[in-house]
Amino acid sequence: MTLFADIPGERLDAFLARCAGDLSRSAAQKLIEQGQVTRNGVPGKKNDRLNPGDRIEYTIPEAKPVDIVPTEMPLDIVYEDDDLLVINKPKGLVVHPAAGHADDTLVNGLLYALGDDLSGINGELRPGIVHRIDKDTSGLLAVAKNDFAHAMLASQLKDHTMARTYEAIVCGVLKEDSGTVDAPIGRHPTDRKKMCVTQRCGKNAVTHWEVVRRYRGYTHIRCHLETGRTHQIRVHMAYIGHPILGDTVYGHKKPELGQSSQCLHAGALCFQHPRDGHPVMVFAELPQYFQDVLEKLEKMG
Repeated sequence: MTLFADIPGERLDAFLARCAGDLSRSAAQKLIEQGQVTRNGVPGKKNDRLNPGDRIEYTIPEAKPVDIVPTEMPLDIVYEDDDLLVINKPKGLVVHPAAGHADDTLVNGLLYALGDDLSGINGELRPGIVHRIDKDTSGLLAVAKNDFAHAMLASQLKDHTMARTYEAIVCGVLKEDSGTVDAPIGRHPTDRKKMCVTQRCGKNAVTHWEVVRRYRGYTHIRCHLETGRTHQIRVHMAYIGHPILGDTVYGHKKPELGQSSQCLHAGALCFQHPRDGHPVMVFAELPQYFQDVLEKLEKMG
């Protein structure tokens, strides 16, 4: 991968942590120590001070295969054919193994249910996973059974022809009936677990929203994603001053209405079938936790 420095005097490791996607500063330092990073063609040092325009090239070694244990778990499959399936993921379920969470993920469950009948494009850790939703976001997720289907679905994500619709409850009362947030999203400069709206190394991100119903102090909205950045809806709604109810990372730090995680549900997924192009439209009803919050809001008036 190739990047170009933009801030004079910034350390090489800090630059990589800011601009190289999911790379933490410690991971960037490790790559530099391993000789995987060059500055203008010369092996870099972590404390090198950069000049604007410096050409930074880095290579991330392939991850070592990890044994993923197939695990029996209930899977709410709302659509399935020979090429793919669509899962209605519950809140609290991690999609794929990662540092600190190697077991009891959706991938573990998929391997138990489908065995080797999953695409391999995303490697050992993410077989079949075309796109992700957060652990505490519920709703629809497409899973590919073969590499052909995976590539076709991924291309629809890239060209924005796969339509994804989310339901959310946000804090505050939105005055307009609809709107669009067009603001680039990138890694937070100081908190590596968070994303933020940023012009520096931020990637294009567009979220369209519309009001479903207003309540006292809260608004039920529907969001349509034009792009699919990490935490996009959560970051964008917080950016315009209406964080998602229960989102203690990007919004209010204390739980409200009994919610300690975001009220966000992927309720609709529409795409062209990878095999013959016919439209596939899948819907998932609001989960019970979401309905319970709406009932509380109704009673508040």
